[in-house]
Amino acid sequence: MSSVKSVNKHHPQVVIIGAGPGGLTLARLLSQQGMSCKVFEAEASPQSRVQGGMLDIHQATGQEALKRAGLHQAFLDKVHAGGQAARIVDSDGKVLFAEEDDGSEVRPEIKRGDLRQLLLDALPTDTVQWGYKVEVVSRLENNRHRVTFGNGDSVECELLVGADGAWSKVRKLLSDASPAYSGTMFIESFLLNCEQAHAQTTVCVGSGALYALQPFKGITAHREPGNVLHGYIAIKKPLDWLEDKADDQPQLQAALLAEFDGWAEPLTAFIQHNDLPLVVRPIYALPDNHQWQHQAGITLLGDAAHLMVPSGEGVNLAMQDAMLLATAIRQHPQALDEALRQYESDMFVRNQVAYQDAEEIFRLCYGESAPHGLLAFFTQS
Repeated sequence: MSSVKSVNKHHPQVVIIGAGPGGLTLARLLSQQGMSCKVFEAEASPQSRVQGGMLDIHQATGQEALKRAGLHQAFLDKVHAGGQAARIVDSDGKVLFAEEDDGSEVRPEIKRGDLRQLLLDALPTDTVQWGYKVEVVSRLENNRHRVTFGNGDSVECELLVGADGAWSKVRKLLSDASPAYSGTMFIESFLLNCEQAHAQTTVCVGSGALYALQPFKGITAHREPGNVLHGYIAIKKPLDWLEDKADDQPQLQAALLAEFDGWAEPLTAFIQHNDLPLVVRPIYALPDNHQWQHQAGITLLGDAAHLMVPSGEGVNLAMQDAMLLATAIRQHPQALDEALRQYESDMFVRNQVAYQDAEEIFRLCYGESAPHGLLAFFTQS
């Protein structure tokens, strides 16, 4: 008997689609409250792909969720020492601003994969079902929902939570909104064995985050544990700019080098000396003030609910969503619909503010004022 059919037999109260930090945080909090909960993830296993880069976890949101989940100290044990440092440089690599890691717990950095594993380890065995890609989500009677997976299995539940990211299948039952291209794309790059093989770039980046920006383009990077530099080449281009480059590494590399002609070699090393294939990641966002008409038995959290341009807030907002949804459910144990209304009403307000803040930070980084807008932001904060 498959794991999903076993889940059907036991009728979980809550089904969460997506095993990212938001979905796993919710599962942990609900399991602490004694609720029957299952998480379904399309990826085949926790190790099936590289789990992104560094995350800065903020005190009032992500860290507060970890505290309520009883995982804050375990999180602190895994943070990257020095990761809170930040510097802004010009295209020659000259330092315009530098801030060292003061050892505080304001926004410590952790690898996304380490955070995910921390949450996975805290869940009861078999809470997460791997390799289950959603095909159909449908409404049933009595405010229940059924999720059917690509392997033909299905599960029914009292509460369905879409934590399934930008291209959420669950969102389709609540909203017609779809993410739109922001006009900017990131190209992901890794420099491995960096202290030995990329010494000048390692010195340039420092122990934390690097921002090398000009209007409508830039190179950002993080120092990661394991002697790794993780970079993103940002460039404002239409999607059709990729048509003859996305699957042609040499052509993509040549086009990027032309865009960053004249930049210092420690910076362009992320383009010409990358140790893994360059990965293009167009930046998408949901419409400003994305909301939906409340429906019983179903809701969203994280990027599925409020995908926005990168600003360092995304994972924190998802974990805060999880915390506040679990809190609302605890406060209304016999009135699930009231709990969802409370959660959604609050989320729509606070994430509208976060959306506007993200747009402003993104503009400071990649708009016409770069890097001076970001310099002012850092020095005035």
